[in-house]
Amino acid sequence: MEIREATSFDKNLVLKFCKNTFSWGDYIDKVWSSWLDEGNLFLFEKEFPVGICHAFYSGDQIWIEGIRIDPNFQRQNIASKLVTHAELIGKNNDVSFSYMLIDTENKKSIFMANSLNYKEFQIWHYYSLNPEKNLNFNIEFEQSIPFEIFPFYVDSWRWIKTTKKIMLDLSTQNRIIKSSLNGKTSFAILGDYKHLDKTLIVTLFSGSFDTLSNILFYLQNYAIEKNYERIQILTKEKLQSFDSLEYKISFNLMKKFLL
Repeated sequence: MEIREATSFDKNLVLKFCKNTFSWGDYIDKVWSSWLDEGNLFLFEKEFPVGICHAFYSGDQIWIEGIRIDPNFQRQNIASKLVTHAELIGKNNDVSFSYMLIDTENKKSIFMANSLNYKEFQIWHYYSLNPEKNLNFNIEFEQSIPFEIFPFYVDSWRWIKTTKKIMLDLSTQNRIIKSSLNGKTSFAILGDYKHLDKTLIVTLFSGSFDTLSNILFYLQNYAIEKNYERIQILTKEKLQSFDSLEYKISFNLMKKFLL
């Protein structure tokens, strides 16, 4: 038994136990090459691969993602060993925090994370929105740094802690938008999903239905103009009903203090 870095030769063996992770399949085949290039794609081997986990190290945090265990080898603490391995690398580099995202209904994974001293830190909700031609909006590009609104932003399904530099870069690129009406403001951060083509991923804070509607109308039109096929929205708020906005799933953002 050992944990090692995955290689391109492991792909087919790993994908065999990742085909039916969710009711709709899995996404590991789409991110495999990118994660290999980034490094820190850890593989648990018992003569052949039986588990994987990817770690993304950014500033003072680790983002744990893609934990997959061969169903024939579950209940053997393999996931815990992979996560602990990723954490140890972070600790050796003075990283303070580790985060992961787990479906609120996935009790087994939440139990595993809790056993490693991860705590349910925040709940986030995922919505999809259809691109549509629409000019019925009034938005501004945000130049100030709303840290209290966005302590995190979502970059390709990784929750990244914001810094002054990150927010300044985002505002310089016109990727932070806002709508203000009657003393209420909604904000959104726009980004590309690196692992799925033509996907707009949005971190959103809703201040009111009217300002939210402005943001959503803008996103729909922006997606059409930029040739996006899908819009994925992540938010801590439960959003009001809006045409073609569909609630998908809720997640626990899990947090662990390492040092």
